[in-house]
This record gives sequence, C-alpha cells and structure tokens, in this order.
Amino acid sequence: MFLQTGADMPLPPKINKQLRQLIEIQAGPHRNPQPVGIIGPSTCNEACRSAAYKVASVLASAGVPIICGGRGGVMEAACHGAYDMGGVTIGILPEEDRRSANKYVTLTLPTGIGEIRNALIVRGSECVVAIGGGMGTLSEMALGVKWNKAVFTLYEEFRLPGAQAAENTDQLIEWVIEYLVRKSDASLE
Repeated sequence: MFLQTGADMPLPPKINKQLRQLIEIQAGPHRNPQPVGIIGPSTCNEACRSAAYKVASVLASAGVPIICGGRGGVMEAACHGAYDMGGVTIGILPEEDRRSANKYVTLTLPTGIGEIRNALIVRGSECVVAIGGGMGTLSEMALGVKWNKAVFTLYEEFRLPGAQAAENTDQLIEWVIEYLVRKSDASLE
C-alpha cells in the first residue's frame, strides 16, 4: 500500500513511512505552521514543473503550507500541486497588486518591493526547496544558506556550498520530509 499525491504519483515505501510521520505531526498539537519555501524560475522545463508539482502535493497532503513567489513556472507548478491536495499556498508577489499571481495561489501578498521580496520568501520558510535555477533562485538559495536555513536543490544551475543537491525528485522529497520530522522532534526536546 502507498499514499498517492496529485495525478496518481506513487511514492516509494520509505517516503510513505516518513510521510505518515509528518502527517501525524501536522495533525497534532506540535504541528509546524511555518511554510516550506519552493523557489525556482518563472519559466522552466517540464522536468522542473513536474518536480515542483510533486514536491508540493506531497507536502500539502501532510498539511504543510507552501510559500513561493506566486507567479509562473516552478512557482505555479508548486502552487498547483498543493492546491490539488487542498493545501495552502502563499504567493509573495513583487508587484503592488495581485494580477500577476497564478491561479493556484490561495493567499496573495502583493509587496510592491520587486525582487527584494525574495528575502521575505526565504525568511518566512521553514526550509527552502530550489528547483531549477537562475539568478533570482540563486539569490534566494544564498540567503537561505546565510540565514542557516536548510536548502535543498534539484536541477540547479549553480552549486552552492551549504545546499544539498538531490539527484531526483524522490530523493528531494525524502530529504525535505526527514528534515521536517527531525525539526519537529527537536522542538519537543
């Protein structure tokens, strides 16, 4: 038996076991309400879109909110994945209004501060998941490392010391869930 996310995406047994732990944590009194940041370019290929959708749908299925830049590409795919699972998606927009938000954002925060909003995304994240690359994504990854956030990457354009580069989507999901469970366990001590 395995849990499923989104469009019939089976998960390996190890991830299913970890996901069950995370679901229990998120359903209990010690849940972590802080979102996971999913960052990446606004224009991306299908591999990045698919990975962002899957990561976000798995996390949302456990009750983990998602925070991102709220626009297209990786951000839209992540919001779509979380939305399809009934999850909460927070879009921190660079513009002064919500018109640029993708249709899957459940909470928009138009900032009017341009790319400086990248700092808000990272600061508001429990950990940062970077899928794909570009200079904006690199800046967010660097802020995450600087602020001692866990930074996980997939299909990154640039290797950043301090970030953990996954080889595939399942490994990325496994690492993020392990981190969230460990972080929850540490908060109980």
